[in-house]
Amino acid sequence: MALRDTSLPETSGPVRTSGTALVGEERDRLLGGAHHDPHALLGAHPVPGGVLFRALRPNAREVSVLADGVRSPLASEGDGLFSAVLPYPEIPAYELVVAYDDGERTVHDPYRFAPALGELDLHLIREGRHEELWKALGAEPMIHEGVAGTRFTVWAPNAQGVRLAGEFTFWDGTQYPMRSLGAAGVWEVFLPGIGEGAKYKFEITSRYGHRFLKADPMARLTEVPPDTASVVTSSRYAWDDAEWMAHRGDTPVHEAPMSVYEVHLPSWRPGLTYRELAEELPAYVRDLGFTHVELMPVAGHPFSGSWGYQVTSYYAPTPRLGSPDDFKFLVDALHRAGIGVIMDWVPAHFPKDDWALARFDGDPLYEPGDSRRAEHPDWGTYEFDFGRTEVRNFLVANAVYWCEEFHIDGLRVDAVASMLYLDYSRDSGQWAPNVFGGREDLDAVAFLQEMNATVYRRCPGVVTIAEESTAWEGVTRPTDSGGLGFGLKWNMGWMHDSLEYVQKEPVHRKYHHHDMTFSMVYAYSENYVLPISHDEVVHGKQALVSKMPGDWWQRRANHRAYLGFMWAHPGKQLLFMGQEFAQGAEWSEKHGPEWWLLADDYHSAADHRGMRDLVRDLNTVYRDAPALWQRDTDPGGFQWSMCDAADDNVFAFVRYAEDGTPLLAVSNFSPVVREDYRLWAPEQVPAWQEALNTDAVRYGGSGVQAGDAGKLCPEDGRLRLTLPPLATVWLTPAR
Repeated sequence: MALRDTSLPETSGPVRTSGTALVGEERDRLLGGAHHDPHALLGAHPVPGGVLFRALRPNAREVSVLADGVRSPLASEGDGLFSAVLPYPEIPAYELVVAYDDGERTVHDPYRFAPALGELDLHLIREGRHEELWKALGAEPMIHEGVAGTRFTVWAPNAQGVRLAGEFTFWDGTQYPMRSLGAAGVWEVFLPGIGEGAKYKFEITSRYGHRFLKADPMARLTEVPPDTASVVTSSRYAWDDAEWMAHRGDTPVHEAPMSVYEVHLPSWRPGLTYRELAEELPAYVRDLGFTHVELMPVAGHPFSGSWGYQVTSYYAPTPRLGSPDDFKFLVDALHRAGIGVIMDWVPAHFPKDDWALARFDGDPLYEPGDSRRAEHPDWGTYEFDFGRTEVRNFLVANAVYWCEEFHIDGLRVDAVASMLYLDYSRDSGQWAPNVFGGREDLDAVAFLQEMNATVYRRCPGVVTIAEESTAWEGVTRPTDSGGLGFGLKWNMGWMHDSLEYVQKEPVHRKYHHHDMTFSMVYAYSENYVLPISHDEVVHGKQALVSKMPGDWWQRRANHRAYLGFMWAHPGKQLLFMGQEFAQGAEWSEKHGPEWWLLADDYHSAADHRGMRDLVRDLNTVYRDAPALWQRDTDPGGFQWSMCDAADDNVFAFVRYAEDGTPLLAVSNFSPVVREDYRLWAPEQVPAWQEALNTDAVRYGGSGVQAGDAGKLCPEDGRLRLTLPPLATVWLTPAR
């Protein structure tokens, strides 16, 4: 704030104030927040006899123009408007001196600046092809025409007018009306002197005359909920993961080892910030040998007790754990530890909070206008209008944003099935068929194809993963072949069938043998991830170890045998936090994993540590055995050794590496030891040795071994093994 300088001379020439007042409809629209071009009325404009200056400064006592060291007062028009015609031959470089009851401020006039958004940006926005949309819309601190400030832009094509409100206006939008930049539907104003940390919203006047405040859809930082304002920010983070970024795409993900640890950041270690998590999470994940973490939604969401799947701020990491640069610090730390970062991304729906995306400019904008398509019947949310180019652009650019700005290595796309089908969770009469009479949402298909193609083109090494629970054909087929273009797909069928099997008492498992073998009928129809995710250990479904039948020893043995089977099965692996050490309680977002189970003073800590040791060894042997991942999508990389031993509850199969090196996995889901068990194995291997045995004593097992490696090739050409109870054994060629 500049104090009054009484040494400044007043204007020596004539000042005309009569006839300069704004009257009629233009005045009403400007003051009512419904004017499309406030810059035509405010600022400085040549007129006969000089330059007309007009300023809108509510609550000001006086406003003067300061130019060439001369201060010229403007006359009050009432309602915060001040104007005068000053005798300048052309518009000078000037500032405004604004006097309030608490003193004077010398400020730049926002209405003397040309638009800070270029024609190319507007063209790309209108075409729905702006792949760096976050650099064009939202709040961008910048130097514009030599002055520091922030450019504010927002897409609101149905609005009569848009104004900027913030802490700096006491949340009154009157002072800063924005201008429409034409057919693109974008509104803009550059505010000098407003910088990082400023809190703001857009005050929108709808075509129906309603006025309301909306958070910025493109905000890169928000207030901590329950507060809902957007916050001006600019990143200064210096990345230290150049080597990781340069080499993360060296091997296609479906031909590389991939085991994923799924994490809910707010509850993994409750109370830790992004930077504090960076001190613990990378070390923990690296120690256990996982190649990736998958973070449940990080984007801003209003309800702290939720898991993050109802997103209101698509471009802002949740501020509950720190700033955007703090989140970058966490990603960077994971990369330096050699761990890839996958993030859950939620383009299927968004909540109806009245301060966010819902009916953003008074009309359906991000959501469809057709009520049969606008609302998601399962979650009480809105669906995106995938047929609208600007909405598609908002989401495609968002996917790129996380990958480019935050170095995210993968996007797991939530609820893809609900996007693909017009009749998803809808009864007859609640949906309308597509132009071909079908139930497929063609707009959603086009969006997913565009998103995947754009991400893969712009972000080498990134993988997209679909949570898709139906038999939609071509989810992981390239877009140029008519597929959706995802890199991987969650294998929900395998998850459901295998859990159905292991939850049965062993005596009943022979009647459900097909649940464990059926997945190989379609295992190569897509590129799969085998998910034991958060969804399977909440809401009465029980934690993984608690799903298992029997006493505590048997439940743990079943758990170990199941993980051994899972890690050997074609496909990548995903395990939710807490399941790696067999916590018995369901996951709670309030409390997170039950780390106390591993404490020295807990009487059964050894049981839980043994399970964690197994997961570490599964990952270690897995990464060192190309047979388990190199040909995940090649049918020639798998061969059943025994698939019909239903009465024995036994499964055995061979995985092959590119060079033909085999690994034999044998699972005995019966609680009895099977002596001298015979099964087929590749003839070219004369002898085998244990690479991993989930019944090892150090994991909490009984210590039964499969047999001496030198005796595993008897005269009849079949292997004879001792199968431990409720265990999986991996065998490799003896050296």
